[in-house]
Amino acid sequence: MKYTLLISIVFMCFSSCNQHKNNTDFSSYPTPVNENLWPQYSQKSTLFKLWSPNAEEVILKFYNTGNDSKSYIKNSLIKDDHGIWKINVDGDLNGTYYTFQVKSDNKWLNETPGIYAQAVGVNGNRAMVIDMEKTNPKNWQNDSSNPLNYQNEAIIYELHIRDMTILPQSGSSLPGTYLGLVEPGTKGPNQITTGIDHLKELGITHVHLLPTFDHYAIDETKLTTPQFNWGYDPQNYNVPEGSFSTDPFNAEVRIKEFKQMVQSFHDNGIGVIMDVAYNHTGKTDESNFNQEVPGYYYRHWENGSYSDAAACGNETASERAMMRKFIIESVLYWTKEYHIDGFRFDLMGIHDIETMNQLSKAVLEINPDALLYGEGWTAKDSPLPEEKRALKKYTHQLNSIAAFSDDLRDGLKGSVFEDESLGFVSGAKNTEESIKFGIVGAIHHPQVNYKSVNYSEAPWTNQPWQAINYVSCHDNHTLFDKLKISRPNADYKSLVAMDKLANAIVLTSQGIPFLHAGSEMLRTKNGEHNSYNLPDSINQLNWNWKNDHKDVFLYYKNLIKLRKEHPAFHMTTAVQVREHLKFQEVNDSLVSFTLVDNANNDSWKNILVIYNASHEKINYKIEGVWQEAISGSTFDLTGTRTLYGNFNVPALSMYIAFQK
Repeated sequence: MKYTLLISIVFMCFSSCNQHKNNTDFSSYPTPVNENLWPQYSQKSTLFKLWSPNAEEVILKFYNTGNDSKSYIKNSLIKDDHGIWKINVDGDLNGTYYTFQVKSDNKWLNETPGIYAQAVGVNGNRAMVIDMEKTNPKNWQNDSSNPLNYQNEAIIYELHIRDMTILPQSGSSLPGTYLGLVEPGTKGPNQITTGIDHLKELGITHVHLLPTFDHYAIDETKLTTPQFNWGYDPQNYNVPEGSFSTDPFNAEVRIKEFKQMVQSFHDNGIGVIMDVAYNHTGKTDESNFNQEVPGYYYRHWENGSYSDAAACGNETASERAMMRKFIIESVLYWTKEYHIDGFRFDLMGIHDIETMNQLSKAVLEINPDALLYGEGWTAKDSPLPEEKRALKKYTHQLNSIAAFSDDLRDGLKGSVFEDESLGFVSGAKNTEESIKFGIVGAIHHPQVNYKSVNYSEAPWTNQPWQAINYVSCHDNHTLFDKLKISRPNADYKSLVAMDKLANAIVLTSQGIPFLHAGSEMLRTKNGEHNSYNLPDSINQLNWNWKNDHKDVFLYYKNLIKLRKEHPAFHMTTAVQVREHLKFQEVNDSLVSFTLVDNANNDSWKNILVIYNASHEKINYKIEGVWQEAISGSTFDLTGTRTLYGNFNVPALSMYIAFQK
């Protein structure tokens, strides 16, 4: 979510009125951070636990189904000295649905599946005891993704599961589902590749899945009725969303199919990143957290009211011991149980730096190749002191975590909050330092004038891979829509050229490149900037675009090939970048630089990169003999054309030459 779309963000939360006051002294609560609070199943018995130090009673109810049935057994849990209520129930309970219910202040709260639920029935209201080993696909024990030598070797592609296959012309036999996304051999109009085959053809290394944990927005009992939501309204953090499964009523199915999806991506050389929103919950007073320990898991203002840095009615208190424990253990659970390769943290600036550093350390011990990144901002103010927040400007304090570069994003295309705002590719003046800042990955570089960077007055990364470079994502307008809206008088050819140039800069900069699904075929949402709950007609990928814009798709594909084959475009350290990247001519519509001396062991000794954002070709002077690799939309990485003296750079394009 983006920090200034406050009105549009409220959609996702279904939050009750934020009038509840809580002045409890939570510091007096016992915090058994080393206690295992997950359901512990065996064929002989299952151990249930719930941390609720303020509870007067806790009962466990059993059900035959995930909905529409009455409880057939109630069990009273026993409290220990650490605020943990527990009961061990004999017998093989695999497949048994259950809920907890807490009595607090002489009042029975709502039933909850428990915040550590591993499986839930339809709409996530009841948990289910499950033998997780039986959900594993064949050969799951050998499943893994391709390793990364360094984080910025990754090329990330952000998608929503439903968008990719819901259009009938996607050719999927299981549209809008986990399995449909990875169905091999799907074809669209004129036999173009779609789905996972499209992603392989494009060449990306990782998919970034918009929220796929269980969320409130979609009624899973009515999936024959079209429904859409991005999913930033968390309900059960440790269970896959049921609306993407073939049977949300059977708690095992979504788990099995999610794992099959991950395995299929891995088998095809693609890593899987989950978009997670631990910063807030979809409901507030009625949330699972508040039904277990009222108020504890959230931040409050001094008057006891909920603070709301997420602009969703609440914000979680990551600095509190049991919330920190939950977030870290949840991320580790997805890493180990589902083989997830990375996490994107929604509104990461709400979390505290210490929690994020403990989290990254724990995840990387399990998967050293995991990618961890987030939005380094909040939506509104927070009682957490600013210096403790995992904000973009404190990225240098985060260990192995990257942040989105809105500096480069808006420098390229203009502010996402002002329709008429222009960027470097669309004709703005005085954006070149923001572009240079993005090129070097937000590190310190002696040739960047930080006082002229749009948002950041200083470097905010230690290493270049800590910057996620992008020009569009699910939030705000698509790239092509933004260009059309901000340049209403531009002709189609110019708009396409601007689009190509924008992501050419992203894919030849030193950070981690991030692409919005469909940008490679000029995706449009008909000018809608906030499509969180709009119909498929707005959100779906129209595979006719791939036919209509073959040249754009081929250009993106070739850019990715260039980046993969030439490690000079993803140097591993700030020292390398300062040593090997030298800016050359720069003005309002021109940024050029060289990558010298076989940067990062590149096969090309020297590389010249020129971004021409003007509507006129420019004559560029060089010394020595060079080979042309890219001119306009023409790629010749063998360099058959020799250059010396000077040459013309086409209007609105990237040009690359090299010396062997």
